[in-house]
Amino acid sequence: MPHATSDLKKFLDNKVHEYNNARFIKGDPICVPHAFSLQQDIEIAGFFSALIAWGNRTTIIQNANRIMDAMDRSPYQFIVQHQENELKRFLDIKHRTFNATDLLYLIHFLKMHYATYESLEDAFLLNDAATMRERLINFHRYVFSFEHPERTRKHISTPEKNSACKRLNMYLRWMVRNDTQGVDFGIWNKLSMKDLIIPMDVHVSHVAYRLGLINENKANWKTAEGLTEKLKAFDPNDPCRYDFALFALGAEERVR
Repeated sequence: MPHATSDLKKFLDNKVHEYNNARFIKGDPICVPHAFSLQQDIEIAGFFSALIAWGNRTTIIQNANRIMDAMDRSPYQFIVQHQENELKRFLDIKHRTFNATDLLYLIHFLKMHYATYESLEDAFLLNDAATMRERLINFHRYVFSFEHPERTRKHISTPEKNSACKRLNMYLRWMVRNDTQGVDFGIWNKLSMKDLIIPMDVHVSHVAYRLGLINENKANWKTAEGLTEKLKAFDPNDPCRYDFALFALGAEERVR
């Protein structure tokens, strides 16, 4: 694996080109929001798909689609117009430790949010936060600003606890990144691509450490920020495009 800066950039750029294309969509949880065209449908489908994106990808996609099916494949309309008795259809939906209690609370949160805002992007723009760390901390506090089940808090990560916030950062990549490849949506424009943080998990941490991009093989907020800063040397305006390369090298190609 290359380590010299110029060779490493070329190597990663080639991997981005290989994986950042429409062929990537079908086997990835991002395929679930790709079934929709209305902005709010995309962001809601993306939110739930990202939130349960751990474990087997086939199972993730199946369970995310179960949620969308229960919303009659019109998630925004369901969120803002559903009646109490319609919530019963979610009681048997779960994904690993994410269960109906968590799902029903987040449906309630989204209903409250969309009563005030047109887009879920606004939930990441609270209190004039200057950094992505502050935005994610504020988002976590906002999600749980309503009466909520304590167990659901573990499903929305926060940098305040040094979590890498992998799934939230992946979701933000989906919504914010705007290129011509057709994988990410680029439907949010108040947040900037240059401020996104690499979605860091154990696979990405391992690859980044092997490549000399981080000093500790740990998947936490500190290493996610540090890795993103290193990648800004390759592309200061879109460091998260390298997520395609690092994820592929870790999860697809199993770099040792």
